[in-house]
Amino acid sequence: MPLPDDDHTGSRIREQRRLARLTQRELADRMPYSLSLLNQVECGARPATPSFVAAVAQALRVDTSQLTGQPAVASLRSDRLVALIVPIREALDRYDLGPHPDLTEVRPAAELTAEADALCRQVRDTRLRAAAMALPALIVELTHCVWTAPSTEVWRALASAYRTAHDVALKLDHPDLSRVALDRMAWAAGRASDPSIEAVQRYKRATLWRCATSLPLIASGQSLLAGETSRKALAVTGQLHLGAATVAAKNGDATAVETHLAAARELADRVGGEAGEVHWLSFGRVNVQLHELGASIAMHRFDEALGQARALRLPASVLTSRRARYLVDRALVEMEAGSAKNSLRFLAQARQVAPEQTRHLPGTRTTIRGLVHMSRRAPESLGGLARWVGL
Repeated sequence: MPLPDDDHTGSRIREQRRLARLTQRELADRMPYSLSLLNQVECGARPATPSFVAAVAQALRVDTSQLTGQPAVASLRSDRLVALIVPIREALDRYDLGPHPDLTEVRPAAELTAEADALCRQVRDTRLRAAAMALPALIVELTHCVWTAPSTEVWRALASAYRTAHDVALKLDHPDLSRVALDRMAWAAGRASDPSIEAVQRYKRATLWRCATSLPLIASGQSLLAGETSRKALAVTGQLHLGAATVAAKNGDATAVETHLAAARELADRVGGEAGEVHWLSFGRVNVQLHELGASIAMHRFDEALGQARALRLPASVLTSRRARYLVDRALVEMEAGSAKNSLRFLAQARQVAPEQTRHLPGTRTTIRGLVHMSRRAPESLGGLARWVGL
């Protein structure tokens, strides 16, 4: 990989210097320290003293925390992002408090269900800010309804709203909140009398973290749908196999990856087309191909991933969120292949297609850092992307 294995102050100084499009000589000329010392610090042969770090930070016009790796105001969530997340957290916390004392008028169940579905669509279209702003009020209203006039329809809508909260939190880089949302989804799904919703919750939970319970969670989701042959059940079961492949890839188990991908392919053939109507999973042949690419990346099989990425043809109907994820994956494997120009091009496309999602995808930051490491002087377009993600 182009990325350095070290992670020390010197490597971060080198990274920020390249983003500033400076050579070592040009940076040393701006500081009261020698070129030799700068070179030794960047390669890790000499420690960076506090005064040296301060001098570099002043020369590069960056905060010292960007060089030391310590938390700083620059790395905190913006006020606007916090303003989106806090109301969602507060709405999730009300789940067991009974009817809301301040709600005097509640919309009909059909209208609430329609809005839950609309917010799910917004997330798939990567309209994260709009979904995040509307979500807290919907969750509060649905929570009030399940305490005052519970029905299967309302429980399903609440489970869907919790699932959307998980997706929004995860895409905005708040995994802690996404786990809380999944716990609430399990609480509502268990009362919704719909095993497919419970299975989707277990899929989401299993793929959130790489842990010993991930595969048992997926297996338990599959057991909920055992013997079911409806299109919905087949699509959810297929998605569970894709989740198992993802977990296996993170664990480096190539045999299990292929076993689950093969099962998913067979189910995709049975489903026929993309099952976009099934809990917004869009399970189908294209989704299987995207997971094949993701598995290759997770196992660091970049030559294989490059071939898969270049062979993939996404239909115009593919969800915006999936298209953006593909573009970031494509940028990553192009970078690994040494094609900086192509990598930058796909990153720019991902930013244009889904800026909110792309900014918070881990692959975006990994790719940008790799490109910086490859460049003696980072091009201005790369510097702009690095500033955009907070590097």
